[in-house]
Amino acid sequence: MTTMLLDAASLYFRAFYGVPTSVTSPDGRPVNAVRGFLDMTARLVGAHGPTRLVACWDDDWRPEFRVAALPSYKAHRVAPEGGEEVPDELSPQVPVLIDVLAAAGIARVGAPGFEADDVIGTLATRARGPVDVVTGDRDLFQLVDDERGIRVLYTARGITDIEAVDEAAVAAKYGIPGRAYADFAVLRGDPSDGLPGVAGVGAKTAAALITAFGDLAGIRSAVATTVVPRPPLTAAVLKKLHAASAYLDAAPVVVAVERNIDLPPVEGELPRAPADPDALAVLAERHNLDSPLRRLGAVLGWPADVLG
Repeated sequence: MTTMLLDAASLYFRAFYGVPTSVTSPDGRPVNAVRGFLDMTARLVGAHGPTRLVACWDDDWRPEFRVAALPSYKAHRVAPEGGEEVPDELSPQVPVLIDVLAAAGIARVGAPGFEADDVIGTLATRARGPVDVVTGDRDLFQLVDDERGIRVLYTARGITDIEAVDEAAVAAKYGIPGRAYADFAVLRGDPSDGLPGVAGVGAKTAAALITAFGDLAGIRSAVATTVVPRPPLTAAVLKKLHAASAYLDAAPVVVAVERNIDLPPVEGELPRAPADPDALAVLAERHNLDSPLRRLGAVLGWPADVLG
């Protein structure tokens, strides 16, 4: 009874850049992100056989509670007119994808004031049985949990290179306990999200601190009580951590994925037939999606003639 949770924006951005914009609808509009998203979903379902599938949505890509904690959060990705900066050829494809998912009967779930990460964190926490989180966002590595069977299927490059990440993979890659990724990210920072990290503390030092003191709370307790510096809390590192005190107060709110937001029950059962076959057939013809929808239908067990 595996639940597959798709980080939808991560996937359609990845599809947009992984499939050429020369892939168009009959009237010449790019549909590369939609086609790539559908083909990636078909491959994932075919390869991993989930029993539940949910496309998790960014109802708010830059929530106010995170911006209030750290104003630099995703600030470099804000468009001049406000909202998220999205390529001109991608923006019109997002409503098409929404319509296709609805007609296909694939659950799409968002929450006002929250990112897809928070939807994923909540649904993964609720799930009974294993969970596969599909994303190109390393922040979601914090959810891996071998006891619960939660892993990340990480879209490392393009739309075909998928890396399975469990606690052992996190430990091997970063030298930290498998569930310590959030604290590691706070210390190291992440420029792609406008997260500065502790100035002068890179991945190696962050890993050494977590290994020595367990988590961010343990590190900060050691910083507050250390009188005689010793590795990994050298005098230089102590100075850097003291200087970053305000940042370390704020950053965990930004990095930590919410795991208990208010969501209605989500079934997410694989659709054994489209929810609206007529609407799906129209969308397939209008946007040149017949082939990817047939491939998706094949792995979902749809009747062969569902699109006519």
